[in-house]
Amino acid sequence: MKKVLLLLPVFLVSVAAFGQGNAPSVSDTAGTDVSKQAAFPKTPTFSERYPRYKLRPTDSFDVSFDYTPEYNQTVTVQPDGYVTLRSIGDVYVNGLTVEQAHQKMVEAYNKVLNKPAISILLRDFEKPYFIADGMVNKPGKYDLRGDTTVTQAIAEAGGLNSSYAKHSRVVLFRRVDDNWVQTKVINLKAMEKSGNLTEDVHLRPGDMLFVPKNTASKVQQWMPIYSVNMMGAQTRTF
Repeated sequence: MKKVLLLLPVFLVSVAAFGQGNAPSVSDTAGTDVSKQAAFPKTPTFSERYPRYKLRPTDSFDVSFDYTPEYNQTVTVQPDGYVTLRSIGDVYVNGLTVEQAHQKMVEAYNKVLNKPAISILLRDFEKPYFIADGMVNKPGKYDLRGDTTVTQAIAEAGGLNSSYAKHSRVVLFRRVDDNWVQTKVINLKAMEKSGNLTEDVHLRPGDMLFVPKNTASKVQQWMPIYSVNMMGAQTRTF
C-alpha cells in the first residue's frame, strides 16, 4: 500500500453510473481520511453533453474587422497557446471556445479601436476523432463522423481479434478535464448473446477504446491522465 501511495495520487472512486452528472462525493469513498482531502488532486467533473470546440495549438483562424479591414488577419495558435495580433501583440487563447476568443479579441482591440466589430472564422482545426487500440485488427486513430457507437467504432477498426480479444471487458476511456479520464468496462460478449444494446455507448470526440487480451486486469472507475498513458504502455506487454 505504501508503494502505491508513492507512485499514484490518492483519488476518489466514483460509485455513480457512467454518464451521470455528479462527481464522486465524500460519502462515496470508503476508508478515506477526510482530514487529508485538501491535499488530494481536484475531483473530476463530467464534461458537457455537447461541448463546444476549444482552440488548441496549431489551430488557425481568420480575424475580420467590419469597418477597419486593414486589421484583417489570419493567426495560428502557437505551441504555448498564444496568438500574435496586429497592433496588439500576444493574446492567450488556448482552451477557449470561438465565442470566448471573440470576446477576448474585442477586449484587446478596444484599446486601439472604437467599438471594434470583429468576427472569427476557424480555418484549420483538429477534426473529431476516436482511438481504437489493443486487440482490434486495425488499431489507430479514426475520424469521428456522425453518431458512432462502441460496436460501430470497433467494426470500423477492423473488428476484434477473435483469437486474443477479451470482448467481455472492452474499456472506454473518456477525458473529463485536463487531469482525469473516466473509464467504463463494456461487455460486448453479453450484448452479442442477449441482443441488448444498452451498453452500446455513443462515442464523443477524443474517446479511446481499448480491447485487452484474455488476461485483462481490473480497471478503476477514475484515474489521472498519466495513469492511462502508463496503462497503455503496460498493456502492450500482456
